[in-house]
Amino acid sequence: MSVRIQPSSQVDESAQLGDGTTIWDLAQVREDARLGRDCIVGRGAYVGPGVRIGDSVKLQNYALVYEPAVLGDGVFIGPAAVLTNDFYPRAVDPDGKQKRGGDWEAAGVVVAEGASLGARSVCVAGVRIGRWALVAAGAVVSRDVPDFALVAGVPARRIGWVGRAGVRLVEVEGRPGVWECPRTGALHEEKDGTLAETPDKRN
Repeated sequence: MSVRIQPSSQVDESAQLGDGTTIWDLAQVREDARLGRDCIVGRGAYVGPGVRIGDSVKLQNYALVYEPAVLGDGVFIGPAAVLTNDFYPRAVDPDGKQKRGGDWEAAGVVVAEGASLGARSVCVAGVRIGRWALVAAGAVVSRDVPDFALVAGVPARRIGWVGRAGVRLVEVEGRPGVWECPRTGALHEEKDGTLAETPDKRN
């Protein structure tokens, strides 16, 4: 396998790209970024300096991933989604002097394994998106998202649960707190506001 880089993209020489990764037109991958195997960086997408990206990650067109974000394996970042990195964004300091890199401390977003961010969603600096969670299109995430949570709105709030297939889970009749994936039959148990997979499937 090999890396595929379109001529119109910009990939810094210090960036590390895993086998099978593709960088599409007009994308930019900055210095010391590290991408795993079989990733796709869409047209016009941006990967900031030092960003860490796992295997089989998809960044759709014009997604913006600012440093020091960390993306786990199998993460999906939808078109024009933004992962910010500044709690108090300002172009200048209180004296009117233009701020530079050393004038503020970047706070990265963490997106755990298998999670998906919908088109034009925004994740505010420092939040964590849990494993296999799903952020709806246009949502603004300002607090941590639990594993398997489905969140939507501005600000984003949990409106349900999803499984690994991304399909909304259905509560099993007569078994409060037990949720089933309609596609795979996988069962999940809810406890104290969190959801965890169970080893069995519904018969």
